[in-house]
Amino acid sequence: MIIRILGEGQYDVADHALDRLNELDSALEAAVEAGDEAAFAASLSELLDGVRTAGIAHPADSLDESDLILPPGDATIDQVREMLNDEGLIPG
Repeated sequence: MIIRILGEGQYDVADHALDRLNELDSALEAAVEAGDEAAFAASLSELLDGVRTAGIAHPADSLDESDLILPPGDATIDQVREMLNDEGLIPG
């Protein structure tokens, strides 16, 4: 799966890593729903770090389409709220 972090690049992430990323995504979603800015900032950072750790940088010159798009690390809670769907940012 190719996951793009806006403003940063794409990462190739193996399917087996998605369970952990979904846990991090759930924590982020809960922080957004609660309007908890501190928990939101920590959760967003953990999710993006999780993608960076689990993934391998996708070649920058590749034109491959991203399967998922995540907000940048400096996104606001309102920006992330707009990106959320029924399954959070990462389906599954």
